[in-house]
Amino acid sequence: MICWMYPGQPIAFTDTYSNDPEFQKIALLCQGTTGFNPMESGTSASSLTQSVRLQLHGVCVSLYRSGQLMSQGRGPDLIAEHSMGIYAALAASGSIDSGAALALTCRIGVAMAGMGLHRDYALGCVIGLTSGPLADIAANHGIYLANHNTSRHFLLAGEREKVEAALAEATASGAFSVSIFSCDAPLHTPLIETIAGELRRIVAEYRFSAPRIPLVEHIGQTPLTAAAIPAFLVDELCRPVYWETTYRTLRSRGVTRFQEVGAGSALAKFNRWIDSET
Repeated sequence: MICWMYPGQPIAFTDTYSNDPEFQKIALLCQGTTGFNPMESGTSASSLTQSVRLQLHGVCVSLYRSGQLMSQGRGPDLIAEHSMGIYAALAASGSIDSGAALALTCRIGVAMAGMGLHRDYALGCVIGLTSGPLADIAANHGIYLANHNTSRHFLLAGEREKVEAALAEATASGAFSVSIFSCDAPLHTPLIETIAGELRRIVAEYRFSAPRIPLVEHIGQTPLTAAAIPAFLVDELCRPVYWETTYRTLRSRGVTRFQEVGAGSALAKFNRWIDSET
């Protein structure tokens, strides 16, 4: 059984397939829908924040790679998603079209970027500690565990000064690697609930069909139905990503091959780490 995995926002712009006419079509669709052209990542749509442009860049790459694999007759039995990868995953499942996936990515991203006008937020990556001690450290500093990627790879989210203090404590507690990244909003934390009403209004403008390919969500590891998708799109922004649990669940359901469909190979690396502990 084959599972396609859709990663969230890349941390940097990657090389695109700008010489391929199929990618050019996606780029033009993205530009027409959002103003952002992934073939001009560094300069296009300067009114959008870096985070939103990275999110759109990631979705464009995922849409292109989905099309390439489908054209080769290499479709999946299941689809899994991680964070902002949900929009490309919905398109791949047949629930929405590519234009809607790009529009949703942009509009949700812009709504979250509004939070960054009032606070300086950051993500903190911690490698080496387990969830229990790290959850205590996060609570000590008023921030949250946003991504449970493996048993020892986590993202923290919250206000930058608090994340920095938590990373210092994590290092003192034995973490062997910490790093910090700027972000528009504390994604996958309860802090997003302050804009939940705006997010619901955005999502309500779109129609979602039942996924033709089962799409397993990262919170409860259940296949999404058409009726469940709108609420999930808001709920998942307010709650953590449980990738390790998702991967182990898919393995237990008979998935033998995982194909990462997006920019980079972060999910494949997490999977190898998880497998090494099995």
